[in-house]
Amino acid sequence: MKHSAATLYQKEGTKKVLASLISILVGLLVGGIAVILVGCFNEKISLSGAWDGFRIIFAGIFSTGRNAAGELTWGFNAVNTGDMLFRATPLIMTGLSVAVAFKTGLFNIGAPGQYLISTMATLMIALSIPSSSVPTWIIWILAFLGGCLAGALWGALPGLAKACLNINEVLACIMTNWVAANLVTWMFDISNFKNTVENTKSGYIYKTSFNGVATPKLGLDKLFPGSQVNAGILVAILLAIAMYILMTKTTLGYELQACGANRHAARYAGIKDKRNIVLSMAIAGALAGAGAALYYLSGNTEFYWSTYQSLPAVGFNGIPVALLALNNPIAVIFAGVFMAMLKIVGQQLTNLTAYNEYITDVIIAVIVYLSAFSLVIRMMLSGRKKKKIAVADTAPIPRGAAVEDQTSLLPEEEKAPVEAAVTDSDNAEGGDQA
Repeated sequence: MKHSAATLYQKEGTKKVLASLISILVGLLVGGIAVILVGCFNEKISLSGAWDGFRIIFAGIFSTGRNAAGELTWGFNAVNTGDMLFRATPLIMTGLSVAVAFKTGLFNIGAPGQYLISTMATLMIALSIPSSSVPTWIIWILAFLGGCLAGALWGALPGLAKACLNINEVLACIMTNWVAANLVTWMFDISNFKNTVENTKSGYIYKTSFNGVATPKLGLDKLFPGSQVNAGILVAILLAIAMYILMTKTTLGYELQACGANRHAARYAGIKDKRNIVLSMAIAGALAGAGAALYYLSGNTEFYWSTYQSLPAVGFNGIPVALLALNNPIAVIFAGVFMAMLKIVGQQLTNLTAYNEYITDVIIAVIVYLSAFSLVIRMMLSGRKKKKIAVADTAPIPRGAAVEDQTSLLPEEEKAPVEAAVTDSDNAEGGDQA
């Protein structure tokens, strides 16, 4: 049993999982310590309030409010859990977008722009096709595919710049981000999709439910009553599994990763490196676009069309999701759910305590920094064994009895040649000295 546990621990995959778990644990501990420190130095927060905040940091998803006595109550919270899955959907997709690009040696910091372009395409398609003449499920599919295609085309632009002009994809992505922000603002500004029915919603685009288009619940509303969850989370999980199969089980995935490992060696081996660079960024853009499409096709979310002053945070949040998941598409699912849980925890802090929800950003920041140093954490986990091996390899081997000890470890057929060689060496040295 101990041998199997030691073997499991020595696997690289196990150390990667442990590195991510350590990052999460340390991040939560830092957040809890920050909550306690703020509570100790803030007169408006008592010691019991600080203790409540500390508990919410670790188990806020299970908080059900306060009872008549003002004490926190705990249990299964269907609304929190459902909303967490709903918020996790775009995070999983943008995390996949960044992870796939990382796997191919590219840094897709253009997910926010791809997300915006997909939002525009998705909403325009969903709201412009009359649901009176076309079934809503067909409109949903067309809008979803249109959003993915728009994201893919926008992601391919930095890929073309990288492949053909050798322009760094980070610079190209930053430029396309702001071009997308201004383009989306201008297109919606001159469109008829602005919400004029609800006077309090000026500056917002109609929800797709105005056209009768919404992502089906598939029974999830019964499991999590009162929440925003829908079948979009299932689509995101299926896409993550599909990307795992693509990257690990197909020739295309091998070629993409080969180009990321060494573009010139891949070209020498006959792989079309330029095509794969463009294709990688297009796939990344399509995944980010799918996140936007799934989010706004839910039918209960609104889009604020004046976006040129800022970029959507969900696009950048895909970076810590990918880092925490170590670019593994399956692990991205769990990392996205965890990041969404932190957002729910922040809301619980605001609603149930005197703390501000943005304290969870401290937790996310710590986790991101530690995830970036995951290689160092893995080296620390395996450092003791490596040190022992190094000492064993560099220690001088005594003559005589030590040789017998070493040869005793060899098979019988190999002992004789080794002992003969050592004996000949001793005789030669003795002859020289004589």
